[in-house]
Amino acid sequence: MADFSDAMSITASGMRAQAARLRHVSENIANADTPGYQRKTVSFQSVVEAGQDSGLVEAGRVQLDRSALAQIYDPSHPMADADGNYDGSNVNLLVEIADAREAQRSYEANLKLFDQVRQMSTSLMDLLRR
Repeated sequence: MADFSDAMSITASGMRAQAARLRHVSENIANADTPGYQRKTVSFQSVVEAGQDSGLVEAGRVQLDRSALAQIYDPSHPMADADGNYDGSNVNLLVEIADAREAQRSYEANLKLFDQVRQMSTSLMDLLRR
């Protein structure tokens, strides 16, 4: 039964990590038109317990994308400089949508595995009760 519990913990950690990734992608999309906004990225890291890889994964530190901000020409904008330009964001909506789809599919894969493990443990318990 410990193997079932471990498998469920691993898939749940994957779902938590992908949910964190999706939250940051959502923030990026929501702030795509915010002047000076820098895209946030999150990486995953393995969880080490007692010096060994546990198979669990967690979202790492949030990092800002250091790529150049878009220069937008709009002399009427309150943040425009003397040349009429201001810093836009470095969010690429196409990249964010692709990241969101990848996170969603990874979440769904972990969810299916979680459900399979739950069904297998339920079936085993039913067999043991007979």
